[in-house]
Amino acid sequence: MIAILKKELWSYFGNWSAWVIIAAFSLITTLFLFFFENDSNIFDIGLASLQSYFVLVPWLLMFIIPALSMKTFAEEQQTGTLNWLFSQPMKVSDLVFGKFFSVWIVGILCLIPSLIYFYTVFVLGIPEGNIDMGMTFGSYFGLIMLIAAFAGVGILASSLSQNQIMAYLLGVFMCFIMYFGIEQLASYKLLGGADFILQNLGFYQHFLGFTRGLIDFRDVAYFIFVIGLSLALSNHFITKKK
Repeated sequence: MIAILKKELWSYFGNWSAWVIIAAFSLITTLFLFFFENDSNIFDIGLASLQSYFVLVPWLLMFIIPALSMKTFAEEQQTGTLNWLFSQPMKVSDLVFGKFFSVWIVGILCLIPSLIYFYTVFVLGIPEGNIDMGMTFGSYFGLIMLIAAFAGVGILASSLSQNQIMAYLLGVFMCFIMYFGIEQLASYKLLGGADFILQNLGFYQHFLGFTRGLIDFRDVAYFIFVIGLSLALSNHFITKKK
């Protein structure tokens, strides 16, 4: 697994793709938070809070994480190297976990530049340091879990697809449904009491708890379950291609 992880990280950083993604991600968030006139602009809101950042980022990750994960297995199938990997002395689970952790790590690195936003808001607050630390760090923890969930779903989409374009489109669609689609469907209140159950099947409600500064074991367990299920299904579909 460690060998696969190193190989994948080198493929991301060795050809500048990870650097470009991190830079683009940081540029977009900077423009929305400090320059563009919109509901996320920190100066327009006038509050010493990164809440708008934590609302914006999941929507960007919904497109970025599938872009990172689309090549994990779909590219291997396109180039024919998947069969070569099968011939190596490793388990399929090592292959799946190695690729998952590489996508997760790159996703987390996208968040590192936002520490500049945190410092900026911390200094500009009146009085200085007037920022809710519990909410901020809880939200960062929630984003890390959300990135892992998106990465798991993206890996699953790649294992189901024969080419990278289909893997990307399927990954974006699945992430969108899990984060926003289920939440919106439950909001129509068509299922009566079952709407609450449906609502809790999606990512949004569980991520929302973290943005309030609450790290609930049930929310953590939910994301761990989703990640585990996604990787188990990926392992199953890849094993069938042996």
